[in-house]
Amino acid sequence: MPAPAVELRGITKRFGPVLANDRVDLLVEAGTIHGIVGENGAGKSTLMNILYGYYRADAGTVAIDGEPRRIGRPIDAIRAGIGMVHQHFMLVEPFTVLENMLLGAEGGPLLASGVARLRASLARLGREHGLEVDPDARVGDLPVGLQQRVEILKALCRGARVLILDEPTGVLTPQEADELFAILAGLRAQGRTVVLITHKLREVMAATDRVSVMRGGRMVAHRRTSETSREELAELMVGRKVQMRPDRRPARPGRPVLEVRGLEVADDRGVPRVKSVTFEVRAGEIVGIAGVAGNGQSELLEAIAGIRAPTRGEIRIDGRSVGGSAEGRPRGFGHVPEDRLRMGLVPDLPACENAVLGYHRRPDYVTSGLLRRRRIVEICSGWLERYDIRPRAPMLPAIAFSGGNQQKLVVARELEHDPELLLVGQPTRGVDIGAIEFIHGRLLAMRDAGKAVLLVSVELDEILALADRILVMFDGRIVGELPAERAEERRIGLLMAGIAAEAA
Repeated sequence: MPAPAVELRGITKRFGPVLANDRVDLLVEAGTIHGIVGENGAGKSTLMNILYGYYRADAGTVAIDGEPRRIGRPIDAIRAGIGMVHQHFMLVEPFTVLENMLLGAEGGPLLASGVARLRASLARLGREHGLEVDPDARVGDLPVGLQQRVEILKALCRGARVLILDEPTGVLTPQEADELFAILAGLRAQGRTVVLITHKLREVMAATDRVSVMRGGRMVAHRRTSETSREELAELMVGRKVQMRPDRRPARPGRPVLEVRGLEVADDRGVPRVKSVTFEVRAGEIVGIAGVAGNGQSELLEAIAGIRAPTRGEIRIDGRSVGGSAEGRPRGFGHVPEDRLRMGLVPDLPACENAVLGYHRRPDYVTSGLLRRRRIVEICSGWLERYDIRPRAPMLPAIAFSGGNQQKLVVARELEHDPELLLVGQPTRGVDIGAIEFIHGRLLAMRDAGKAVLLVSVELDEILALADRILVMFDGRIVGELPAERAEERRIGLLMAGIAAEAA
């Protein structure tokens, strides 16, 4: 039997009072795709960051290809043949692809030879693995899927035989995710080993050979993927049976809360992205907008939220026109943005201050112009407990939480202020199965309490599970509207692909 590509024994890691990894064992066979699943805060990313040298374990051993290794820094991991693509990409956006590749691998004081060598390696690896990308393109101008390719290429250029991917599909469209898994299968076929950290069980079942489950900082199970199921993995992750699809009573729509009429919105370059869109959302219903990312959904949400000024049309909330400028948050209005780090949080502020962003002028939180910090910490501590946000540390900066726990913090802030209208963009992006169940339940409870919810998601399963009416966007227009009882995945998929409503 060949030596395992990775063998971890007794890995333990504390961050102050938080025990992130508790005597964790993991064996990854060479030439396989090995999934690691678990709830947000279960210790998955910490374990892989120890393997990659970002953190040092307090106890335990690491072996690569059967040889014991001391990995104290990322350079040690790179020299051992390990590469890692993080959930939030480590790229310099103003630099080109080639310049990003060159960082840390300059090849000496004279760059010419290093540049030529890297350019040739990029072309070769792109052809071999289906990872073609323009080396002279500015990274900030590339879509997210191509930025991820750059990260994978960067690891391969440094000789990675073991590639770790942390929540790689959290920011990808379904099509980009399919392309990624085809690339990973190609890497496996060429003898490389892939460790895939994810919470999406359907992807685990489709892409991996083996899967390990973490819960509460411990490794609780190892399975061959062919011998397990989504239901068993979900139960192992959460420690109880999980409802994979929420119970939903029939909606009882009331008065129109949000009215959009003839709306047109352009992007930052002046290109029209929303074209003559008209719809309404009533009290007591969830209206879902389905579509492949990039078809105007983001600009539509930003215009309704007052972040982006429309070029034409009208937006009315409770009968009052609100479009045209960023006027601040209207009373009774909540917004969970699509990008939690850029628009939902201030990463360096503590969780308690992020918990009141946008609401910080309310009397509950301020006295004589000064924040009531003790009161804010007390309120935030209750939310951390109620929404199972880990760790329970209201003074910890938001950037120190995992992506899924950051998302739960934003959702908690918006739902706990009890809005009459809630705009939700990708509510469960990067969130584990237990948290998805919880967030879906809260959204349905808001609807049943007579609130109006506008939901935008690239997860078609999520739209089908929650929406009472489904609008499909393609090329900036609404090309179809379906009530929940007549919504079928194939029909919606055809509309998302731009096929005429009659054909769909």
